[in-house]
Amino acid sequence: MDRLNFACVSRNYFNMPVWIAEDAGLFADEGLAVAIEHIEGVDEVTDRLRQGQAQLVYGISEHVVLDHEAGGKQHIIGGNVNRLPFSLISQSSIKTIADLRGKTIGVSSLEAGSSSLIIELLKQSGLSYPDDYKMEAVGPILARWDKLQSGAIDAGLQGAPLNYIAMDQGYHSLCEPRHIIPDFQFTSLHANHDWAEAHEDLVIRFMRAFIRAHRWFTANKEGCRTIAMARTGISAHYADRAWDDYVADGIFPVDGNASTAALQSLINISGLIRAIPHRIKTSADDYINRRYWTDALSGLV
Repeated sequence: MDRLNFACVSRNYFNMPVWIAEDAGLFADEGLAVAIEHIEGVDEVTDRLRQGQAQLVYGISEHVVLDHEAGGKQHIIGGNVNRLPFSLISQSSIKTIADLRGKTIGVSSLEAGSSSLIIELLKQSGLSYPDDYKMEAVGPILARWDKLQSGAIDAGLQGAPLNYIAMDQGYHSLCEPRHIIPDFQFTSLHANHDWAEAHEDLVIRFMRAFIRAHRWFTANKEGCRTIAMARTGISAHYADRAWDDYVADGIFPVDGNASTAALQSLINISGLIRAIPHRIKTSADDYINRRYWTDALSGLV
């Protein structure tokens, strides 16, 4: 078995494809032993890749854009969350986005990821950052849920199925972001260009398992329920609700591919928000290397 280190954020439902690839033996079919490390900080996942501690990661897609601008060599080689699975969940006393004036919103990072999305969503409702509300970097979905329950934040994005768990407990959904921004490459599969070039065979074998895992996800609701329950601790009811959302709205790409349209949407939004004008003029495909995905796909029926 050839060994690979893979890093991802927390125990989010986002990670289902790699959990499937491990639990259903798809990595083993390719002669791979993949050590999956779950990390609570989104920035730390990118640091693991940059420092070579992980060879492949599920990371914030915006981090690849920022890395390129700084002269780095990270590439998006596959998709993950190509459409937004979130609800903007608030304390029960907050009924509208306008009620967030003067409040604190929890985000994964102030540098990338959910902060760009929050700024754009609230701007469309007439609130501007930082004049009208505060953002606090509190970590990914599970950490935001803890902060929301403790009252440390007033609102935050919650992904399926935590959004449904929150609403069933009396918290309020202020909006469904994917109804406002249909395509948005929130997270994706990343590799360092030089490492991937030097280990082409390993990457293609990983990608074959990765593609098969996405197909398996779409075709196996019951199997996904079992894996989600074991990996995240959620009930069968909420595991099924998450699967229904992901499949109905195409949140995971069926064949594990990154989306040019979704990445371009992210670039446009984050470029406007972070006042880096040249980013809008840069093609999304400049950040995506589909060679390994294409070669892997060609070897599958």
